[in-house]
Amino acid sequence: RYPNATSNSTYIHSSAVPLLGLRVAYYSPSTSTGLTGRYKEQLHRYNTRSSTFASLADQVQEVNAPKPPLDVGKQLWEFYLSTGRGANALFEVLDYKEEGYIEPEYLMDFVMDVLKIDGDQIDPNEAFPYAWGRLTQRAERGEVLYSRDLKQWLVAATKMSADTKNSRILEYFQNHSMTGDQYTSDAEDEGVFTWNEETMSQSLRRMQYAVRGEVVMRADQLAAEGRDILYTNIGNPHQVGQQPVTYYRQILALCDLPAEAGVDNPKVYELFPRDVVERAKEYREIIGPSGTGAYTHSQGMLGLRKHISEYIENRDGYPAYPGNIFLTNGASTAISMVLQGLLASNDDAIMIPIPQYPIYSALIAKLGGRQVGYDLNENLNWAVSREELEGKLARAKKEGLDVRALAMINPGNPSGNIMSHCDIQTITSFCADHGIVLLSDEVYQTNIYPDDAEFVSAKKVALDQGLKNLQLVSFHSTSKGLIGECGRRGGYMELHHIDPYVQAQLYKLASADLCAGVAGQIMTSLMLRPPVPGDESYELFRKENDAIFNGLKERSQKLVEGLNKIPGITCVPAEGAMYAFPRVEIPEKAIEKAKEMGTTPDNLYALSLLDETGICVVPASGFGQAKGRVGFRTTFLHPDTVKAVDLFAKHHEKFTKEYS
Repeated sequence: RYPNATSNSTYIHSSAVPLLGLRVAYYSPSTSTGLTGRYKEQLHRYNTRSSTFASLADQVQEVNAPKPPLDVGKQLWEFYLSTGRGANALFEVLDYKEEGYIEPEYLMDFVMDVLKIDGDQIDPNEAFPYAWGRLTQRAERGEVLYSRDLKQWLVAATKMSADTKNSRILEYFQNHSMTGDQYTSDAEDEGVFTWNEETMSQSLRRMQYAVRGEVVMRADQLAAEGRDILYTNIGNPHQVGQQPVTYYRQILALCDLPAEAGVDNPKVYELFPRDVVERAKEYREIIGPSGTGAYTHSQGMLGLRKHISEYIENRDGYPAYPGNIFLTNGASTAISMVLQGLLASNDDAIMIPIPQYPIYSALIAKLGGRQVGYDLNENLNWAVSREELEGKLARAKKEGLDVRALAMINPGNPSGNIMSHCDIQTITSFCADHGIVLLSDEVYQTNIYPDDAEFVSAKKVALDQGLKNLQLVSFHSTSKGLIGECGRRGGYMELHHIDPYVQAQLYKLASADLCAGVAGQIMTSLMLRPPVPGDESYELFRKENDAIFNGLKERSQKLVEGLNKIPGITCVPAEGAMYAFPRVEIPEKAIEKAKEMGTTPDNLYALSLLDETGICVVPASGFGQAKGRVGFRTTFLHPDTVKAVDLFAKHHEKFTKEYS
């Protein structure tokens, strides 16, 4: 409900509502009857209109059978898988006896039925082993499911992995040392909150982001209690000791400072190198007289987008255009924008690599899409074959899904592989042949460690192949590479061969967020326009950059070598990015213990590693992995990462003995 007013905030809020698939009911704040009268009238009109749920419910009422027709329940099941909505309607259909609860055996039969695809039975123990195990245990105890129970079970059955329960997130959030004091309701009525676990967005409940999941929350608790924690869970370079590059910070400072205190100060050349001052003046001219505290063009400052297009053109050898570039708050925001524009129906799906960076699965779940994983082959340095892609696409079509886009991460996260020109051709050709939009995540393009390897962009490969019909969006960020300025939230996306109408709608979406942060926009341009030989700042810049690069390269090699010396742990070389993704062999009793706890073996192992050694890693199940594989992802950003290899070894030996 929004007031009939012309305030800017009303326009912004109401414009977001249709994006989320909702409706707006306006009321007049100037009259006492506006809210109760007009709102009730509109509410009555909406309630009396036929809806998907109402029509499905009518179908159930019209059938004189002991059970509702399967296709009704299946439609609601599919609707929930896509949107996280419709749990109440599904409960009403399953509770066909109107008893107010569902027998677990009936829910199990129903799930088996909906998991039949053209006669092929999908094993629920493979589809969602931990949720199926919980349902089996409930059946053994003779416990029925009420509406709230069904919602909890649906969340467990349809989220990415069983690593983190929402109940544990609540506990950690409330007790986290950095959360701060919170208001506590003194209302006696337990149902005082109308916005609660059952009524909130179920897509949000299903969403997971493993990089800041339960293991990290536990690590923060231990740190607050005085434990020394080695955080290797996230690519946040400056948090773990990487120093900022002087050149970038000096120019940013001069852009922020008032001119009389900075670029126009008579003593400025005594404090800053001449090339820094001249570059800062250039940027201030682009920014304009309003300075860094004002909103910019929603697509980003044109002058800075010209810098980016020049960089791309020099890198790839093909034209790039500033009008096809959007400056964004990191690559994550750009990915979110594109996915919002792509996911148009309940059957729309995105193909993502397994393993993948969890931002993709999280956003797809939040936005009501479906994910189709394509497996990277660990034995072939995480490459993917055309046969794998075609097979997963065929299966998706068989399930009634419409694959709209495919995400590719190069260099790989969490896998650390570098894709060759030939590797990328496999994906570009596949996407072009099937009219699938390619989303190329290239945020680690400067993190290439082998002397004989190089980064090749998806755009260059596609144009080298002469693929004129490939629809491509590429992403880059200031958070990674050697710059590591995560907190600046800088990044961009380039749209190549994308429908101009769609691009205009993405601009509209960007406009709703007004613009990307100005500091991030500046930092993005600076990342791509470093000083050159002969500039006063060049020698210091080269020294700082080389130190960062060589440190990452050395630690990547030593960490992988050390992990591979531990019996029961194997790791593919980390050639790029910032991560190692080892496989861990654990006893069967540990796997059974994890099932008993309602979590994954990876999560059990990672929590044990944290409690025993203080090392905070991310369970591999949060990224997706092959069936039966157990592992974790660790960064090699921290200077002490290599020293921790002995701790990895001691813990693994103890863990294995404990569960043998």
